[in-house]
Parts: sequence; structure tokens; C-alpha cells
Amino acid sequence: MISLVPLVVLIPLVASALALIVGRRPGVQRLLTIGALTAVLVISVILLVVVDGDAPLVMELGGWEVPFGIVLVVDRLSALMLVVSATVLLAVLIFSVGQGLADGDSETPVSIYYPTYLILAAGVFNAFIAGDLFNLYVGFEILLVASYVLITLGGTEQRIRAGTTYIIVSLLSSVLFLASIAMIYGAVGTVNIAQISERMGGIPVDVQIILHVSLLVAFGIKAAVFPLSFWLPDSYPTAPAPVTAVFAGLLTKVGVYAIIRAETLIFPGPELNPALMVLALLTMVIGVLGAVAQADIKRLLSFTLVSHIGYMILGVALGTAAGTSAAIFYIVHHIVVQTTLFLAAGLIERRGGSTSINQLGGLLKAAPLIAVLFFVPALNLGGIPPFSGFLGKLALFQASAEQGTPLAYILMAAGAAVSLLTLYALVRVWNLAFWRPASDVEGYESDLLANVSEAPGATTTQVNRTTPKLMTAATAGMVVVSVALTVFAGPLYAISARAGENLEGPSYYVDVVFPGSNDE
Repeated sequence: MISLVPLVVLIPLVASALALIVGRRPGVQRLLTIGALTAVLVISVILLVVVDGDAPLVMELGGWEVPFGIVLVVDRLSALMLVVSATVLLAVLIFSVGQGLADGDSETPVSIYYPTYLILAAGVFNAFIAGDLFNLYVGFEILLVASYVLITLGGTEQRIRAGTTYIIVSLLSSVLFLASIAMIYGAVGTVNIAQISERMGGIPVDVQIILHVSLLVAFGIKAAVFPLSFWLPDSYPTAPAPVTAVFAGLLTKVGVYAIIRAETLIFPGPELNPALMVLALLTMVIGVLGAVAQADIKRLLSFTLVSHIGYMILGVALGTAAGTSAAIFYIVHHIVVQTTLFLAAGLIERRGGSTSINQLGGLLKAAPLIAVLFFVPALNLGGIPPFSGFLGKLALFQASAEQGTPLAYILMAAGAAVSLLTLYALVRVWNLAFWRPASDVEGYESDLLANVSEAPGATTTQVNRTTPKLMTAATAGMVVVSVALTVFAGPLYAISARAGENLEGPSYYVDVVFPGSNDE
């Protein structure tokens, strides 16, 4: 089984090269891309079953022993992230195939899109299995380079402007991450995560805090943690619908994943936990306040994305196995549900000609299936029982109550309020875009539209287009997956709990990745 580990990165990279070679044959490109991601999904499921039933898989590339060579590690957390990310990438790909077949290449030129999409997938997968900081940096850079291309597809002025902001912020984050790696290497003499964990205790506390903060700032930008989240609401909504969906669902979670690794393996002490809890609180509150002020659905969802990153950071900041377990469960839930909502927003834009609730109405009658595809994940994101969003928040609140500090109780209250405001924002979209008759759109006045603002540079309503069955099927498939998270919440949370227990301290990871290090 160990030989399967590098395939999750090699398969999309090789498929990307082949897709470039057959650039003039889009049909072949589609088959290559779908086949590659399907193969990775199957391998990821196998890896999850293996590591959950036995022990993590550790592969030393090129035969170089730890810590001199590149090490790939698949434990419960990384295997779970591989499965959910491969599922999302495949579903969004099918959505984009349907869009491309219907509209041609104006939105997503396939000669560039499919190879770049595969490179993005390879970068995501590489980040999840990296066993050293520099390989994690390489994974980030691979996915970021691909994202630079994807976010500017179509070459419109708005996309280029938003892409420029995204690129500048991403480059700044990458420079900070690289500088942090250099400082850590200078302090402990290695970039292997397991060995860093072993040696960090011998570093003066003030130096540890400097290294810790520098790494958190770099990851915080990537994860869109407040106040480092300013770039996201203006960047994601401008991209094509499938690109926006995969960005919103996955890219920030790679940053959260890196924060989990840093907080549980490299800096497992509680010194910065209170500060992280404050940042989690601010991220939740500021994000949802931004969401309720938006008239554009995609921009509203971008703000809810920022807000719900706060829930994940809360779980990590608690510094307990229960908190980490709840955060892992919530990450899986949010990747699936947020992606589904952005795909549904793409269907709304296609059917209604706009994503502005000021210009939409009557969609419940005109497109009842799209109404259902939006309604179900909206309830899930809002935390309505018995959906996985409610279960994830409940687990986070229970972990907070177990800690029992005043700050933990404040976060519980804030989390409940944020959930209600999220539900309010999404119900407002439902009432205006779906429930309101189309004949009432022009000149409509309501308290629901008070103090909401359009997206910067918003365009007028376009002529609505037919919705390809493949796009609807991909969105429906993701809705089914989101419901499955609720139906199978017990087994999923059990895996998350086992992953959280493994990360309660660095000893388990270190013993698996770097056996014998404790004898040094």
C-alpha cells in the first residue's frame, strides 16, 4: 500500500502533461482529467481505510532515510482530506464540463483549463501528504501558480483586477512562509516536521514564539483568518463558477490544515491559544456581518466562508483532542457544503442571469430543482438540526464547554449568534430570489433589502441561459454528499475523533514518522 502514496500527486501531474500534449482535442482532455481525479479518489479511499485500520503510511522518496530525504506521510487526517478534496475536485470538474459543452470555451478555455486544474489538484494533494515544511511550501506554490491562471480565465477587466490582488497577497504569504521555514531551519537544523517537533523544545521560549507567530501569519493569510481575510471577498466571486466553487471549498482549508499541523506538531504548547481564540471570534463575527450586508450571492457566500473559518480555528485554539476532532469534522462538512452552495449559485446565475438578489425573483416556480439544490445546503450551513453543520457546531461547543474558560463560553455564544445570522442571510436569498414573484422584482422595497450592497463593479442582468443537465447533476451529487455527511455523521466523527486523538500531542506522529528519535 505504501506505493499508492505518491500516486495521488503523480497521477494528476502526468495527466496534466498529457492534457497539454493533446490540447487540440478537448474531448480527450476531459477524459484524461476525469480519469485522473477518479483514480485519485479511489486511491484516497483505499488509503483512508488502510491508515484508519492500521497505522499511518510513511514513504521516503528516493531511498533517502529520514530526515535527509523527502518524506510523504498519510495519517488519518491527511487521508480524510485527500478523500474529501478528490470528491470535490471531481464534482466541480463535472460541473465545468457541462458548462463548457454548453457554452464553448469563453469561460473556461479547455486547452488551458484542464491541465491547470490538474496541477491545482496535484498541489492540494501534495500539501496534505507533505512530511516536511519545504515540501508543504512546494505544495502551496503548485496550487497557487495554478490558481493564478484559473482566477483570471476569460481575461475580463474585473477578473484581472481581482486576480492581481489575489496574486499579490498570495506572494506575500509565500514569502512569509519561506522566511519562516528559513528561520526554523536556522534554529533547529531541519525542515522535517517530526524532527522539528523533537528539537523545538530546546529552543528559547522567546525564539519559539517568534517562529510560531511568523508561521501562523503565513498560514493565516492562506486560511483567510481575520484580519488577513480582506482579500478573499473581492477575489473569489469574480472567477468562473466552477473555479469559484473549488477555490471556496478547498484552498482556504489547505491553510487551516497547515495551522492544525503547526499547532499540534510543531508548537503544541498553549501559549498562543488565547490569541487564536480571539482571532476565531473576530473571524466569525466580522465575516458574518459582512455577509448580511451583501446583495450579491457569491459575495455573500464568500463572507460566510470567512466567517466559518472562525469555527475551525476555534477547534484548533482549544488545544484539546475534542477540539481538534470537532475542527476536523467541521472542515470536512464545510468543504462539501460551501462548494455545493457555490455550484448552486452558478446555477442561479445561469438561470436568472444574475447573482444579485436585487435582480432575482420567481426562481422557485421557474426552476424548482435549483431551489432545492440551494435550500438543502443553505440549511446545512446555517446549522439547522439534524444536518452536519449543526452536529459540527455542537461538537465545537461541547469541546468549548469542557474547557470551561470565560473566553470559551464567549465563543460558544458568538458561534450560536453567527449561526443564526448565517441562516438569516441565506434565508433572505431564498425569500428574494426564489419565493418572491418575478413580477415584483422591479421597484420592490423591503426591509430585507435595507443596507445591502452590490458587489464592486457588478454588471447588469444577463440573458438567462438553459442549464445543462451535467451541471445540475454535479450540483445534485454534491447535495447528496452533503446529506450523506449527516446520515453517516457517526462513522465520520469517529474517524475525526481518532485523528484528533492522534494529534493531541506530537509523540504519535513523531514515533511513526521518525522512529528512534526519542533515543537521540
